[in-house]
Amino acid sequence: MILCHLQNSRMVQNSQHIFEARLDNVRCMSSVLKSVAFKDYATVFISNNGLKVTVEESKCAQVNAFLQSDLFQAYEFSSDTLVFRINLNVLMECLNIFGGAPGHSFVSLKMYYPGEGEPLGLVLEEGGVVTECQIKTMEADEILDFNFTSVGVQNKIIMKSECLRDAFSDLDVSSQVIEMLMSPDAPYFRLSTFGHAGTTTNEYPKDSDMVESFECTKTQINKYKLTLLKPSIKALLQSTKISIRMDDRGFLSLQYMIKTEDGNTCFVEYLCAPDEDNED
Repeated sequence: MILCHLQNSRMVQNSQHIFEARLDNVRCMSSVLKSVAFKDYATVFISNNGLKVTVEESKCAQVNAFLQSDLFQAYEFSSDTLVFRINLNVLMECLNIFGGAPGHSFVSLKMYYPGEGEPLGLVLEEGGVVTECQIKTMEADEILDFNFTSVGVQNKIIMKSECLRDAFSDLDVSSQVIEMLMSPDAPYFRLSTFGHAGTTTNEYPKDSDMVESFECTKTQINKYKLTLLKPSIKALLQSTKISIRMDDRGFLSLQYMIKTEDGNTCFVEYLCAPDEDNED
């Protein structure tokens, strides 16, 4: 449910809200959320550290967008942790209600949440015109715990995103899976697909100009469903760097570093389980 109205008044603070935040430029938030908006619904976690927006796919993949509290010009939260489910498409429509095309004046945002079960409130202002939206929130479903920790990580590579963007554009989309090899020995890092045209591979030596950090302790080869990884391309297109990690179970973490227009840094992490159907 979304209710909107226009007015010519200024935003008014309300101390009754358990959460309230303000952004001078809403595009900083909408651009990050756009990279995870591949499903209708998302789970929102609010804490003193900021917002985490989580979207899941087929119980095998999970993407988390992190909006740190210091991204906002004002951030107040008077609880421990707050969790609710929301229609992500509706949220995106509200954030872009003034258009947001390059060259337009900045649209400011005030976001507030009165309490559990209440709608999420958005107040957007451009050129003195204010739009207020109320978006229905729902009780959150249980989120998958991938138990992906730094302790279990065996291989980690940090690369420039432009390198992986080129690789994904070369991969055979007719392939059902993408195979990732990470190894302390040559070929070090390899991406492979197996489609109608045969096998397509991209290899990256550890001393490549595109590789900023290379930490591999053992050879790992795992396959992942290409359909599960495709949604992560949205975040890849906006990012400047990517951290690729693989734990001892073969679970994959793709962490994208995204620079906002005002110079802040946000992160989007994509977690994916290995494809057991293709294990050799």
